Amino acid sequence: MLSDLLDHNIQWATEKQRQDPDYFSRLSALQRPDYLWIGCSDSRVPANVITGLEPGEVFVHRNVANLVHRGDINLLSVLEYAVESLEIKHIIVCGHYGCGGVRAAMDGHRHGIIDHWLQPVRDTADQCAEELEKIGDPDTRLNRLCEMSIAAQVESLSRTPIIRSAWSRGKELAIHGWVYGLNDGLLRDLECGCKGLSGATGEADSDWVGQGHA
Repeated sequence: MLSDLLDHNIQWATEKQRQDPDYFSRLSALQRPDYLWIGCSDSRVPANVITGLEPGEVFVHRNVANLVHRGDINLLSVLEYAVESLEIKHIIVCGHYGCGGVRAAMDGHRHGIIDHWLQPVRDTADQCAEELEKIGDPDTRLNRLCEMSIAAQVESLSRTPIIRSAWSRGKELAIHGWVYGLNDGLLRDLECGCKGLSGATGEADSDWVGQGHA
């Protein structure tokens, strides 16, 4: 029931104030996180909880399958505010194994408007078809596609004008690709990140280590 949520909130706020009387006054005074989290909307992957961070320590944007559509005004608004106003230092694109969005993208069924949203997942699958076809187990194949999609979103994010402009002005800003395991609660760095620009060419100064590893 909704009333239960309000009761839980009262209990939580009361306990926080008991532990730390200045907690809410500090929290309301300033938001200066170092991290922007671009994650999946899945309710089992809450950024603060799985990273052990407090409210105010991570700025969060979530959507189905943690995709970076470069025409998504919502995401771009969050990104610009995080980079220019909050001056975050790290952007974490985090997907998770067993992602329902990735599964829906590949199951061959019609789901409605979400099919258009999930097209980048199918594009990544097409580009990496040779590797994916070698994986016999369907769940392992989908998990590998999750990793590949995360790496593709990191690269897509690195090509946005917001990021390029920040790098060209010398802003200290790195993009990371992580994946979360629902079965063990662990985050894994897929080593597909990038940071900065080299010279005046505007080319990304990044070593793309790969698209994750199963």
